[in-house]
Amino acid sequence: MEDNCYLIGRQPILDRQEKILFYELLFRSKDSPASASIKCATQATSRVVFNALSGFKTEELLGTFRGFINVDAGMLMSDTIELLPAGVIGLELLETMTITPGIVSRCRELKARGYLLALDDHTFASEYEELYKGIVDIIKIDLLATPLESVYQMVDQFKCYPVRLLAEKVDSRHTFLRCRSLGFDLFQGYFFARPSTLQKKRMEDSAHTFFKLMKQLSDGAELSEIELTFKQSPALTYKLLLLVNSVSVGCREKIRTVRHAITLLGLQHLKRWVQLAIFANDDSQGLDNALLDMIAVRAAFLEELAKLHPCTQTVPNAPDEAFMIGTLSLLGDCFGISMDEIITGLNLSDEIQNALLNRGGCLGDLLSLAEMIERLELARAAEQLEQDGVSLEDVLDCQRKAFNWRSALL
Repeated sequence: MEDNCYLIGRQPILDRQEKILFYELLFRSKDSPASASIKCATQATSRVVFNALSGFKTEELLGTFRGFINVDAGMLMSDTIELLPAGVIGLELLETMTITPGIVSRCRELKARGYLLALDDHTFASEYEELYKGIVDIIKIDLLATPLESVYQMVDQFKCYPVRLLAEKVDSRHTFLRCRSLGFDLFQGYFFARPSTLQKKRMEDSAHTFFKLMKQLSDGAELSEIELTFKQSPALTYKLLLLVNSVSVGCREKIRTVRHAITLLGLQHLKRWVQLAIFANDDSQGLDNALLDMIAVRAAFLEELAKLHPCTQTVPNAPDEAFMIGTLSLLGDCFGISMDEIITGLNLSDEIQNALLNRGGCLGDLLSLAEMIERLELARAAEQLEQDGVSLEDVLDCQRKAFNWRSALL
């Protein structure tokens, strides 16, 4: 198992007909990918949230189903939890949480926002009375940790509340059938499926970049400054696009530029995501990656070229679109992501898709030209440029500016 991978566990939750209704998303460490090695519950939850939003598309994780994540009191009360789309992700309140009026109020607020709420590894207790009355949707009872007579008693106690009971750690068909006859509605355990671990190669970012973004957002920096910080990190740009598609569920507007993606997301959501990223980040030094360096240079080169080329110099957004194309065009080589996966997952504009997939349109022509120059096919590039009415000298000056821009970042 490589150190630079997103890891996230997933175990199905089934109904009385043994059909999947939900998945529980679980923290997995690189040291123990088949199980959890948790030193801090808040950090584990942060990594699940961050990886779910930034490492995977929600449809990769969940398909058409909802997912649940465990949250402690700190995460529940944090604004970062609201990054998770309410129609897709539910919240499991850990049994270690102390119930206070503040916790109850926060649960009521999240319930009103559309989140499903569950009590994890729960035992009936009077202090939860208010949560039982229409705030919590699901109560999970750990069959291995709860004596059988207590299970019978709790089933009777919960009958008067509008909650669904989930039998957790069902390890045999006999247990499943017995729990179903008792009145349980949902079931989870090794009898149905052990948690599977999804793996995806991690795109590295230095913590420095996240802290820089955090400072800019806290100081009320101009949008152009924030945009520049994203442009300095190809991996961060890709994560931004994934985030927009994770949070903006149902968004049908095609993404054209980095600035456009930030605008669609909104600065408040962006700030919450950066706070989460700082906590979850493993301080990998992405700026030292040679292929990331190549991506950044290509992106800056295409941006300069779009300002120069007759086909694009009068199109207002062309330089920004060209920069995005340069960023995305090499991600497959760097992170093992297929171009089809990039295209289908990021809701990109038709022009950007055509350029990336087919080298089509004016932006596709610029990308082809950049690739020729990178391969030192200068005679071929000069022939193409002559047809376009652009001098090779001017194009090489664009490349020089791109190298200088990248060097200034290090």
